[in-house]
Amino acid sequence: YTVTLLCKVMKTARSTSYAWVAGREARETRQRADEALAHEITVIHLASRRNYGVPRVTAELRRRGRPVNHKRVERVMREHGIAGNSRRIRRRGLTKRS
Repeated sequence: YTVTLLCKVMKTARSTSYAWVAGREARETRQRADEALAHEITVIHLASRRNYGVPRVTAELRRRGRPVNHKRVERVMREHGIAGNSRRIRRRGLTKRS
C-alpha cells in the first residue's frame, strides 16, 4: 500500500508518517540508554539492600557523575518494577469524641 493511502485511512498527515519512520533510530537509542540506566539503578538499589527510592538513587547516580533527571529515574524504576522500601508507619487517624 502507498503511504498516501495508509495516511488517508489513518486520518493523519503524510509528514507524520515520515517523521515516525525517521525517529525510529532515536527511539532505539533512547531505549538502549534506558536499559543501561536500569542496570545502574539495579546495582545501586541492590547495594542499598532494596531500600533506596527515586530521590536517593538519583542522588547516587549524580555522585557517580551521571547527570540524570529524577523523572527519568522514576519512569525507569517503575517500568522495571524497582521500588524503594518505605519505613514509615502508617496509623489511622483517631476520631475526635465530643
